[in-house]
Amino acid sequence: MLSMPEQGPRMNSFSLGELCWLFCCPPCPSRIAAKLAFLPPEPTYSVHTDASGATSLHLTERADWQYSQRELDAVEVLVTRTSRGNRVGCMFVRCAPASRYTLLFSHGNAVDLGQMCSFYIGLGSRINCNVFSYDYSGYGVSTGKPSEKNLYADIEAAWQVLRNKYGVTPENIILYGQSIGTVPTVDLASRYECAAVILHSPLMSGLRVAFPDTRKTYCFDAFPSIDKVSKVASPVLVIHGTEDEVIDFSHGLAIYERCPRAVEPLWVEGAGHNDIELYAQYLERLKQFITFELATS
Repeated sequence: MLSMPEQGPRMNSFSLGELCWLFCCPPCPSRIAAKLAFLPPEPTYSVHTDASGATSLHLTERADWQYSQRELDAVEVLVTRTSRGNRVGCMFVRCAPASRYTLLFSHGNAVDLGQMCSFYIGLGSRINCNVFSYDYSGYGVSTGKPSEKNLYADIEAAWQVLRNKYGVTPENIILYGQSIGTVPTVDLASRYECAAVILHSPLMSGLRVAFPDTRKTYCFDAFPSIDKVSKVASPVLVIHGTEDEVIDFSHGLAIYERCPRAVEPLWVEGAGHNDIELYAQYLERLKQFITFELATS
């Protein structure tokens, strides 16, 4: 069974005291973003470098590794530097060496690469894609603190590594974002064309998650994906659970309606925020999209 680690608690229920704490005066988008969205766990992995400069991945028990040492040894890890000066951990899982496509995967808010590694192997082998991923600033081995600006710099650095170090061309890269990971994914996709974009439980903006009645983007809002997604020129598959208790289903609908090249979405009836991948239609829709629809687009 394909299972993704828990992605974090609900974000859309606040008391009056919490609202006062959240929206300090004057409102600061970076503080709002950090308090709402970033829950870096205690690191579940480390990157070791030997005398020859070769790097290897070492996992803690909390990473919940589900495969053998052979698969672990095949996972490539490295550290790159972002335009904002942070060092960011990256991981390349080559589960389908003969595949055309590589997913550039941006994970959820309460996990790191160590916890996601087993999931990447399971996902990539089932949909016949390699998976390249990275940790946000302040997550895993990545330095700095998580912030909205760092989020955008982090995915840009990962994109450049995939392009320049590994030679993967944009027409062979599928950007995949899950939950908070849809934010850097939309930002990058609005600036670069690629093979496709997959948005798994996307959010319109930070304020719209915290305050569902918000109808426009204010100057102090964070993560305004709803205003960027119309600039995405690549095909976009939106996936959302109808009973999502963290990011309401209405966010997925709104993002889908704004995408110029949206394909048939996947609305998973009864699914919440952390269990979509447990439904059979999740893998079925991904396979259909990647194997057949992209080949004829």
